Amino acid sequence: MTDPAARAAALLKEHRESIDRLDAILVYTLAERFKHTQAVGRLKAEHALPPSDPSREAEQIARLETLSVDADLDPEFAKAFLAFIIEEVIHHHQKFQK
Repeated sequence: MTDPAARAAALLKEHRESIDRLDAILVYTLAERFKHTQAVGRLKAEHALPPSDPSREAEQIARLETLSVDADLDPEFAKAFLAFIIEEVIHHHQKFQK
């Protein structure tokens, strides 16, 4: 029989390795997302469109809320996370407008 502390340490290591992989996926996914939103920002600047699109943002927040419920993730956390990302995207878009 395995030592309970050794088993716990092994499980902890497995969980941490999974977390590290998921963190990398999140970072690379966000980087890819920002590449696309920067392209959108450039297009908006070229065509004198506003950097913010409140109706699109509202749609995205509602969509993410549904996804988060389906994924068993706190919808308030998901909405706050997306709001943070949208704020950053708008900030980037405003730089293109100048």
